Amino acid sequence: MSLADKVLAVNNDLPIRTRQPVHSGKVRSVYWLTEEDSRRLIREKGYNVAADAPLAIMVISDRISAFDCIWHGEGGMQGVPGKGAALNAISNHWFKLFREQGLADSHILDIPHPFVWIVQKATPVKIEAICRQYITGSMWRSYAKGEREFCGIRLPDGLQKDQRLPELLMTPSTKGILKGIPGVPEADDVNITRQNIEDNFAAFNFRNPDDIARYERLLKEGFEVISNELAKLDQMFVDTKFEFGYVTDAAGNEKLIYMDEVGTPDSSRIWDGPAYREGRIVENSKEGFRQLLLNHFPDPDILLNKERMPEREALARDNALPVEVLMNVSRTYVGIAEKVTGQKLELSDNPKADIIAILRDQYGLID
Repeated sequence: MSLADKVLAVNNDLPIRTRQPVHSGKVRSVYWLTEEDSRRLIREKGYNVAADAPLAIMVISDRISAFDCIWHGEGGMQGVPGKGAALNAISNHWFKLFREQGLADSHILDIPHPFVWIVQKATPVKIEAICRQYITGSMWRSYAKGEREFCGIRLPDGLQKDQRLPELLMTPSTKGILKGIPGVPEADDVNITRQNIEDNFAAFNFRNPDDIARYERLLKEGFEVISNELAKLDQMFVDTKFEFGYVTDAAGNEKLIYMDEVGTPDSSRIWDGPAYREGRIVENSKEGFRQLLLNHFPDPDILLNKERMPEREALARDNALPVEVLMNVSRTYVGIAEKVTGQKLELSDNPKADIIAILRDQYGLID
């Protein structure tokens, strides 16, 4: 079996029983279960959700996206070996710690296979909650141009690139295009202030103003849990993105939960501690791949300039990256997953066949 065959690139064609179109994102695909199957699984498996809660199967892939494009490699490689399993393993680890330490639950109810989550439908908070412990990336680029205010927070002069910030910064941005909110541009991914959220909490899907402080606490505590655990591995948690939503449990209580993924190389920057102390940045996250792409192509502006999106899409479509580039990414993801979980990542030769067998035999979701 070739390396390319071991990559799960297409994840929206599984024969899972559903009456709705499969929603396929850049990396994950979501299959909404029928009402009958949702109710049956809640009953059989004892999930702590309302009896009529809609459930979905979420299947991760090994696809790699960067700069809003999906990239591929030579020899028919449509993704990165081990990437999907690594992302899920890391998220599972952090979600479990959050639950054990009394922070909050997640949207995950069950993990039938390393590539698969059974999740409950959540009402998402329409905010990408970004936490930053170091000044780097887009924030550094803006700071270097003289900007000092970020999401209503003022930074002091004299900070150096990649320096630890005086405090953990929470710099939220919009998730999706929100219309009709005073002072918030109608565009995806725009920075917002705490004041924006307070003044329009319902437009961001918060149930009440008190939940803003709760969301900030979950953000800060979640960041600290991951940061402290990574520090034990001499890895640095630089910045990350969290997402939140609301679900109802079996007793009818509505609660704010973590959703999407947490603390992964896709959603975070993770730096190697020993290298940082020597004055070097070694990325254990997707940022390394982004930097490689910026150096690989002669005109990096195509990747950075949103107005050149058609050229960027053509670049990703027409350029197969060297296999070694994707294998480097694989080593980074698998390496950090095994460090975080303390377990070897077992990769299947045929993940799709394994997923189908488990969902058919153990969950009755495939005819």
